[in-house]
Formats: sequence, C-alpha cells, structure tokens
Amino acid sequence: MRKLFIISTTLFWFAVAGFWIANYFHSPVQTPEVTSTAVENNNKYSLAEVKLHNQTNSCWMVIEGQVYDITSYLPAHPSAPEILLTWCGREASLAWQTKTIGRPHSSRAQHLLSKYFIGKVRKTQ
Repeated sequence: MRKLFIISTTLFWFAVAGFWIANYFHSPVQTPEVTSTAVENNNKYSLAEVKLHNQTNSCWMVIEGQVYDITSYLPAHPSAPEILLTWCGREASLAWQTKTIGRPHSSRAQHLLSKYFIGKVRKTQ
C-alpha cells in the first residue's frame, strides 16, 4: 500500500511539472501594442498640450521624455486611481521611478507602460 502511495504521488508531481513546463513553452507571448501611428508619425507633444489632459476621461503623463495616455488604465491600476490622477497632465518621471514611496515599479509594470505610449515630448526652442 505504501509503495502504491509513493508511486502515485510521484506520478502526480511529474504530471504537474509536465503541465507547467508545457504551459511555459507553449503559452503565447503577450507583447504590448505600441500605437503604430505614434511610432510611424513620430508624434511629439509640448508640455502645454500634455497639461490639457489632466482629467479622469483623458489622462496623459510624461515619463522620461515620453508621453503616455493611461486613461484606459486608470480603473485597472492596483492602487486607487486618485494616486495616478494627481500626475495626469504632468511630468511624472520621479513618481514613476519611486512610486512616490521610494520603490521602483516592477519590470512587468515597465512592460505594461509601453502599451500606452503615444509619443515624445517636443523640445521647446
């Protein structure tokens, strides 16, 4: 009876490991959809233009010289949307780098952010 238990438990864990490995190698890679028009047209926005998008229904941020439209992401953010709303229409690089509490965002968050890229900040002359 003990031998049957050991064999069945071992087979169970091999099956679990096999499913995990198969899922790892066969799951589709999800790449963020960068707005192709932003890349093709090389969209550039002034800080004044970004400043106009400071509401819940239109939230743009500048992070490290790049402009992101995170309007659709507000409800999905892990913390309360109010935290992000304070940075809408503004340069938010420091907030992004430190989460305003001294910790950086994860690489997963960095990957997700690229999905919302719409252009770059136009340098004023």
